[in-house]
Amino acid sequence: MGVLAPTLAVIGGGQLARMMAEPAAALGLPLRLLAEAEGVSAAQVIPDQLVGDYRSLDLLREVTDGCAVVTFDHEHVPTEHLHALEAGGIAVRPGPGALVHAQDKGVMRARLAELGVPCPRNALVSSVADVEEFGFPCVLKTTRGGYDGKGVWFVRSAEDCGDAFASGHAVLAEELVDFRRELSALVARSPSGQAAAYPVVASTQKDGICHEVIAPAPDLAPALAGEAQEIALRIAGALDVTGILAVELFETTDGRILVNELAMRPHNTGHWSQDGAVTSQFENHLRAVLDLPLGSPAPRARWTVMVNILGGPDASVGRLYDGYPHALARDPFLRVHLYGKELRPGRKVGHVNAYGDDLDDCLERARHAAAWFRGDLGNESE
Repeated sequence: MGVLAPTLAVIGGGQLARMMAEPAAALGLPLRLLAEAEGVSAAQVIPDQLVGDYRSLDLLREVTDGCAVVTFDHEHVPTEHLHALEAGGIAVRPGPGALVHAQDKGVMRARLAELGVPCPRNALVSSVADVEEFGFPCVLKTTRGGYDGKGVWFVRSAEDCGDAFASGHAVLAEELVDFRRELSALVARSPSGQAAAYPVVASTQKDGICHEVIAPAPDLAPALAGEAQEIALRIAGALDVTGILAVELFETTDGRILVNELAMRPHNTGHWSQDGAVTSQFENHLRAVLDLPLGSPAPRARWTVMVNILGGPDASVGRLYDGYPHALARDPFLRVHLYGKELRPGRKVGHVNAYGDDLDDCLERARHAAAWFRGDLGNESE
């Protein structure tokens, strides 16, 4: 008789957990979900679920009862709760000792400095006077709780600093980096130390939200690509990360690489891998947290372009599922991933992947499809 597959608990009901469900089903891995509300994205595809607040330790214990491993689609579970789960015998992956570096930017910056990892100049600040001493212009970030551009302020004078210090969180000041573009280096790492590095990608942001990803990053010098992957692998090993680690980077105008942010979960800049890599980031995250051999991160095509579908200013003009006839007929090679969410202004509701040998063609196809679903193209048929 074969060994039963271990149940994996996933905390968070967003689209990242939703996208773990498909590779989990293919591998025969049962998932149990803690969702923040009924009917959220992941709850639509993971039937074994509880609904409630991830800040409740009792609920975390209930959802992980009988599970081999617990993992996450966000970094917001209180660190002390993760330590409590570990003390109760649950394998928490990534563990709290690693995850705190994605939860707290102050902790992250201090540790990366110890490791000699290149980062923007930074300092913890507690007053406007501290920011003035640090120097304008600069970027202020809450050390905890920020995401998708939230908790980030570009400040050029003392008058700009009020919102940051009213946030109720500790504040980190960082230099305003003169960068050519943003890159992302994604790696998977298992508890036994096996690691796999995906091609370094270029990402474009709009209003603090990832808009577009090109894999691999065009015209990236091989030495810089290797440096970015080496940095990501070194961070994953030094912090004892289990699962996917995304290292968001700046490529500066003078040819350097600087670490901007860390995420220890599947990441928007890795969505291209669903269709463009031999093994997607979602499958490799599951393999890693269960200490299974990792799959190849090699690309399937010369280029893959991912474009997010975001709700426009007037969400009523968008077309999601009713956009399929046009988008799929126009491009039979297009891959569409919708999250089961209603259109709202600025909300991520899905993404499209286009792959092939011609980058300009991939860009046009992906951008057209995303614009069509969003409703930007009116009633045109081409």
